[in-house]
Parts: sequence; structure tokens; C-alpha cells
Amino acid sequence: MRIGVVTFPGSNSDVDSLNAVTIAGVEAVSLWHESPDLHGVSAVILPGGFAYGDYIRAGVIARFSPVMGGVKEFAAAAGLVLGICNGFQVLAEAGLVPGALLRNRSLRFAGRLVDIKPERLDSPFTRSATGAPMRVPVAHGEGCYYADEAMLDELEARGGVLFRYVREDGTPATDPDEPANPNGSLRAIAGVCNAAGNVAGLMPHPERMSEAILGTDGGLGVIRSLIESAAEWEAAGRPHAPGRAVAPAKTKVEAGR
Repeated sequence: MRIGVVTFPGSNSDVDSLNAVTIAGVEAVSLWHESPDLHGVSAVILPGGFAYGDYIRAGVIARFSPVMGGVKEFAAAAGLVLGICNGFQVLAEAGLVPGALLRNRSLRFAGRLVDIKPERLDSPFTRSATGAPMRVPVAHGEGCYYADEAMLDELEARGGVLFRYVREDGTPATDPDEPANPNGSLRAIAGVCNAAGNVAGLMPHPERMSEAILGTDGGLGVIRSLIESAAEWEAAGRPHAPGRAVAPAKTKVEAGR
């Protein structure tokens, strides 16, 4: 099986993602931004970085990259897509996940370790997680998750919140100004998925915590979850499950910016 990792101009975690996929035991394939061809991969990762320099705002130029045409078609056919940090921003700008990523509440770049905890263990992106908090790094200037109250309520009701920022005791860091919430995200949301459940965005970097030599390999559970879910999808003949092709989520402007 092969997992694709997109490289945009300005990506800086593509190699980390390729490495994490390799450590997890499958072939990692680099996908270039200028081509919509995904080369038959079983899942796609949009990595962290500053795609196209994040000019105008993070992810807004990358959403028009040729490779995103292929990613959108793949997602519409029930393929699994994971966006990490800048990849999350690109997915949000493309309308493939709900909500928006705004400037950090502090108006400063956040680069440190944080604790996140999966909200559910039955998604394609969390199935191999233990349910315990994970200590992973963040590195972003526009990571504040935002959506209006109606969208937030809908997201919660359908299980669309995958990860939250948590305090040392494992409780959600719901106060936007508390240190455990590194960017002021509403309801401490660190990761979400689309209504179909096959596209997810996560602001922290699990791929940077995929080897014990880095301090912990706790982030590898997210990568393994993606791989295991993609393997099942392949084994089933790449089914296009009824109801999984959904209308794009609201863009940043529509979400209330």
C-alpha cells in the first residue's frame, strides 16, 4: 500500500510526514503540487509548512493548486485525506472541512508542545489512538479554530470534533486565553472531520512525534489510524459508500470571518 504526501512550495513538514508513513510500515509517495495525478495512492496527507508563502492568508493560494483538483476528486470518491497544520488550513480554504483557521488569539506565532486528546476512537484518523492525551508540537500563526455557534453545535452533534486541546489533567482547555489552548480555538478544537468522515484536519503535528528518539512516538497513532483505515478501504475495493460524497463545507468567509 502507498500513502501520498503533497509537497507545495513552502511545505516544511512533508519530509516528516513521509518519514512517519515509512516508520508505520508502508510506502510513502511524494506528490508534487503541479500535478493532479495522485498515482494511485490509498490515502493523502497535506503536510505542514507555509504553502506558497501563505501570502494573502494561510492556505488560500494552495487551494487552487493543480494537485488539489486530484485531492477533491479523491475525497469525493471516499478516499481518506488528512491535513496537518498548513494542510488543515488548505482543506478549510478548499471547503473540504468545516470552519476556518484564524490568526492566533495572541497574534503571535505558537511554537511549543501541547496536549491534545481524541474525542472519539472510532474514526479513520483515531482508531489506533489510546484515548489518552498526546503531547505533540504546534507551529503556526493562524491556528485559531473558528465557526459560528450553529456550525459548532452541528459539528459536535455529528461527532465531527476529533481532537481537543487539553490541560494537564486531560480536561478540555475551553478558555481561549488559557495556556493549554495555544491559539484561542473555540471549544478547544484541535482537529475536525467533514460530514462524510473521510477528510480530517489537525492543527498540531503528530508526524513530528513518530519516533522515540524525538522524545515520544505518541503521534504515530494518528498515522497508523490513517493507514489501517486506508488498507480496509483498499481491501473492500475502494467503495464509494452511500452518502459520503457531500457538498463542500463552508469556506472561511462563509464561516463568519
